[in-house]
Amino acid sequence: MSGELSYSFEFFPAKTPEGERALWTALRRVEAVSPAFVSVTYGAGGSSRDRTLATVAAIAAQTSMRPVAHLTAVGHSVAELHRYIGELAAAGIRDVLALRGDPPGDPRGEWTPHPEGVRYAADLVRMLRRSGAFRVGVAAFPERHPRSGDWETEIRHFVAKCRAGADYAVTQMFFHAEDYLRLRDRVRAAGCEIPIIPAIMPAVHPKQIRRFAELSNAAFPADLADRLHEARDDEAAARRIGVDHATALARRLLDEQAPGLHYITMNRSAVVLDIHREVV
Repeated sequence: MSGELSYSFEFFPAKTPEGERALWTALRRVEAVSPAFVSVTYGAGGSSRDRTLATVAAIAAQTSMRPVAHLTAVGHSVAELHRYIGELAAAGIRDVLALRGDPPGDPRGEWTPHPEGVRYAADLVRMLRRSGAFRVGVAAFPERHPRSGDWETEIRHFVAKCRAGADYAVTQMFFHAEDYLRLRDRVRAAGCEIPIIPAIMPAVHPKQIRRFAELSNAAFPADLADRLHEARDDEAAARRIGVDHATALARRLLDEQAPGLHYITMNRSAVVLDIHREVV
């Protein structure tokens, strides 16, 4: 990361022709604001592996944007990971977000490493670093990873990713600035200075956001939930509530010297671009 603020956007690979059209409409609109990068997620257990590769390769070939491919260790042997890393490099991809990943089927289920795979995200970071071809990002958890029993464990694992060679981190979704700030300060106190980019996910569709929040261990604000519930029959009002909350959060984070913002788009650009225009 340079000294400039980093504004980036997250997408997922489309499953249908209609989804592909929506994805590319959103990508083209985001391209107009010159993001630092756009990332593409990787389904649990590699379920979207080929679509992720095809999407980041198309972004690299057909746009001016810098694509970042998510890559998870779960469900893959070391040999499979090496093959996929080679495919990314062959497609011209030079940026990877290295994640341990959730178990397929039940993200809250027991995590079991592949018998010929790696156990931690730090192992995947080292693998990517040894290839010599990639800039590597990792995940950060403002409210702790769901499987971390305490903050000491959480910070130890994060620092291990730093020492393995991570260049930067992107957080999971969260709704309270204090959670991000506490994580950042704890990481710095432990001797890790890599930029930690906060992720912004506007709460426009409360049921969907609640589900994501549960999976990522994020506390959904009760007052925000109440206001969205009151506006449940007014789509425009609900959107305004979600945008206003996310904008206020984004401004507070930037005031507190966050290195930028990472917008979770859900393959739709209008809402996140509304927020972006409010904060730049």
